[in-house]
Amino acid sequence: MHQPNSVSPVRRRTLAALTALAASALLPAAAQAQDSNYPTRPIRVLVAFPAGGSADIVGRLVTQTMTQQTGWNFVIDNRPGAGGNLAFETAANAEADGYTLLFSTPGIVINPHLYRKVPYRWEAFAPVGLVGDAPLVLMANPKLPVKTIADLQALSRAKPGTLRFASSGNGSSSHLAMDVLRTMGDISYLHVPYRGGAAAMNDTMAGDLTDLTVQPIAESLPNIRAGRLHALGQTGEKRSPMAPDIPTIAEGGVKDYASTTWYVLLAPAKTPAPLIARLHGALDAALKNPELQDKLAKSGVQVLNAGPQQTADFMAQESRKWAKAIEASGTRID
Repeated sequence: MHQPNSVSPVRRRTLAALTALAASALLPAAAQAQDSNYPTRPIRVLVAFPAGGSADIVGRLVTQTMTQQTGWNFVIDNRPGAGGNLAFETAANAEADGYTLLFSTPGIVINPHLYRKVPYRWEAFAPVGLVGDAPLVLMANPKLPVKTIADLQALSRAKPGTLRFASSGNGSSSHLAMDVLRTMGDISYLHVPYRGGAAAMNDTMAGDLTDLTVQPIAESLPNIRAGRLHALGQTGEKRSPMAPDIPTIAEGGVKDYASTTWYVLLAPAKTPAPLIARLHGALDAALKNPELQDKLAKSGVQVLNAGPQQTADFMAQESRKWAKAIEASGTRID
């Protein structure tokens, strides 16, 4: 006897398939709706160096402008330690929901080649955008009897291994810029790593524990102009407009030498593309802000403002460059 309320097995399977198809069709719309509500809480931005350092200063300038222009709440979270690896690992393992970002310097691509073991790969991040780059300055305590790169090379040859160099930390741009100079310029020194550039610069000015340091140009100039440190050369390919009187290290005789620090905003690798796009839009708008551009210029930063794919290509290129440089220097950290 026919039962009007019964459903045949074939029809039941068909209805189930249609229901599943309809549900799957709604998923992108639901995801887009969720993305359109983003963000609903503060966005944490990890920085691998202490407050007051160049990465912290530039990161705050950028995220403050992003906050002002979007109304979103970007909060800097300083996580110094292990040459940046602490912050890098924390960011790599964070939920890919757009609420944890990383404002990084070159250590993100340097450390996997420099350290014998790191708990992440730089490819474990999705680039939001490349902010810009800035030269560093090699400086000496004024009591050190050197005025030029040639003087430093001569002193190093006369007293090998006695020069004391203070870096911002193992794997920092400061450390690697000097390590490349060691290889290319035949300069020997004792490396003294610090937790941040401020402490390294202060001790170099005192001259009791260290003789040399390499630090970002904007932070260095006040001490150079006041005579507390003597500039031997800047690390960029060209002289910075901030200090056209300071020659490049290449001009000082180390041919083809160039090493700058750069700043990039990253998210965990699996962060949805729509969120990356929204974040890049906010970053792009901030970097086009004339007031921020002026502040970054005064911090020695040349704005590059590259998009996600350009930034990924740039980081891959930098990774290859530093892999060769570190292999040539023979420097490895356990």
